[in-house]
Amino acid sequence: MLEPKDSQVTVIGGGAVGAAAAYFLAREGYRDLQLLEAGSISSQTTSQAAGLVGQSRTSLDRTRLTMSSAQFYRNLEKDLGYTADWRETGSIRIALSDASIAELKQVAAIAAQAGLGVELIDGQRVQELCPVIEDVSQVRLALWCPTDGYVQPNSLTDAYLFAARDLGARVVTNTRVFNIKVERGAVTGLMTNRGQIATEIIINAAGPWAGALARLAGIDMPIVPVLHEYFVTEPQEGWDSGTPNLRIPEIQVYARGEGRGVLCGGFEHNGTSLDPTEIEVESKLPTTPNWDVLGAFADAFTQFVPSLADAGIRTVFQGWPGFTPDGRFLVGPVAGLRGFVMAAGCNAHGVSGSAGLAQHLVESLSDDISPYVRSLSPNRFLPRTWEWSEARVKAQAICENYYPMPVNQG
Repeated sequence: MLEPKDSQVTVIGGGAVGAAAAYFLAREGYRDLQLLEAGSISSQTTSQAAGLVGQSRTSLDRTRLTMSSAQFYRNLEKDLGYTADWRETGSIRIALSDASIAELKQVAAIAAQAGLGVELIDGQRVQELCPVIEDVSQVRLALWCPTDGYVQPNSLTDAYLFAARDLGARVVTNTRVFNIKVERGAVTGLMTNRGQIATEIIINAAGPWAGALARLAGIDMPIVPVLHEYFVTEPQEGWDSGTPNLRIPEIQVYARGEGRGVLCGGFEHNGTSLDPTEIEVESKLPTTPNWDVLGAFADAFTQFVPSLADAGIRTVFQGWPGFTPDGRFLVGPVAGLRGFVMAAGCNAHGVSGSAGLAQHLVESLSDDISPYVRSLSPNRFLPRTWEWSEARVKAQAICENYYPMPVNQG
């Protein structure tokens, strides 16, 4: 559905995805453009993200998306004049079993097809690249990608918004949406705490609240908030902002340097989700740390970094990224309601994939849409033939199986 560029466009959501959408739409030539955020910018799930940008994926399309995002972050300061605090540290993904060795080889083959430089390495090379890994006796194989890195989520979001403002976009904070006005099958406006706002296109980038926002327009979208948390330690010997990003799927853990401390989190196999039908737009989500889960991440990681056992915890971060039942983004116009467009269901890749996702969003509004972007259309869930209970179980499972393999399988 080709949308005219002189339309009134409102992006709802002040996190990385909403900010990226505002910038890329403004760059594409949409001039009557504003972004609404219920609170302050980056105050919700984006601010709780770890910011890791890993390009190697199990599908060619996803690999290309993350490569595009990484390339954008790498050149962001030079091209736009703002910084995302990009650190090109490289990343190491460690395999402990035959099953994960097979996966690493598959990922390496896909990377080669995409033109992404990676290398399969042994434990000795892992320790050379990342001396903070004290014990490599369990390492069967690892995948090294030297062009991976991480961003600081708040810096990235600010950079998008500053660049969008430079192109004429307006950013309005502390503005809550209470209702969506629809006339003759098309979006016409919003009701907010600041009064009525006329708009012809709504970009729903409301993160874990995107499903609730869609319901204001009479649309059911299976977006399930699932808990994701990590901790940052006090300063540790040898760790700094240049330490390679680490992923050890079989113990469910990732880690990177955060200043001189260690940022460590993971994807637990017994996840916690919220009932999406009970969430209201911009309602407050739980913020109590699950110390059992965080402790399990720490205990697992000390197999490789025993000195971490004595590390003090400096802070804990919690977020509720929105997951979908099939693990794919929701990007593009919604059939039957002209002007209502999704940019949500990021499955914990909202920050790392925000640049690529926003480019796909722009493409979805054009008359030249690739098969991959078509596969992300929210219309795959319309009309609703699915049940909320089943959608919640499947979406939570996407998070639980993000690191799917048990320790020492095979």
